[in-house]
Amino acid sequence: MTTPHKTRQRSSLMQIRKGMLWFGVIGTFLIGIRHLLPGEAASGGAFDAFCPFGAIETFWAYITSGQTLKTTNLLNFAVFSGVLGVTLVAGRAFCGWMCPLGAIQEWLAGLARRIGGEKTHIRGKLSNVRFPLRLPDWADRPLRYLKYLILGLILFTSVTAIYPPLFPFCPARAVFSLKLTTGLLWSVLITFIVTSMLVERIWCKYLCPLGAALAIFNKISPVRLRADFKACNRCGRCDIECSMGIKDVPDNLSDTECIRCLECLETCAREDALLIKVGDIR
Repeated sequence: MTTPHKTRQRSSLMQIRKGMLWFGVIGTFLIGIRHLLPGEAASGGAFDAFCPFGAIETFWAYITSGQTLKTTNLLNFAVFSGVLGVTLVAGRAFCGWMCPLGAIQEWLAGLARRIGGEKTHIRGKLSNVRFPLRLPDWADRPLRYLKYLILGLILFTSVTAIYPPLFPFCPARAVFSLKLTTGLLWSVLITFIVTSMLVERIWCKYLCPLGAALAIFNKISPVRLRADFKACNRCGRCDIECSMGIKDVPDNLSDTECIRCLECLETCAREDALLIKVGDIR
């Protein structure tokens, strides 16, 4: 069993994660508010200039013409460089620890549980509420590839684009920019809220092109989780708690779907069954 000291250490880690996620949410909302002020967007770049994925969208235009796509600028590359640095070290940790859209999805999933009657969430225990649900394997597995298709389409269309291809229906703009100037953005916002309450982290699992671009680094990042199968009794608590719906978590700690949130580590009831390792790439 896990000692009280270990439990306190894990809880502190999760508090840090939650704090970082909501720091990102508040910061992104402040950027949105800033761009409501007269002249601010023009002086500091559009809201989209702060998006790391904008660097991927505008990369081809910049290397071929020296110009970025409209609403993007060199700030996108600076932000993406920070995200890439984190990813090279710890895989998709940006998704699990920093992404404001991920934080909003987690909050909406928790809201759905409370609406469904769950008063207290018990880690590692199946909830009897209906939502958020997990899709059956026959739907979940093919949908996991959708984000890679979206990434490919965006890269293809960015070759001739004037605006970033994701610009008209970007959920980050819909949620945080505070400028819902089109019916399409309103539709994206409503769809994002409803679907995030129906399926936990639906955007991360099936639709996010940035997550698709970062996924491969889970296989090579030096900071990762390892399972000690002498200590692990395969109780399945980590599978239940995984918001990304990874099956057999101890066997798939380097899965490209893992967002390095460490909720499995927090949930594990066996001391040292799951460990954070540095430099153990195998």
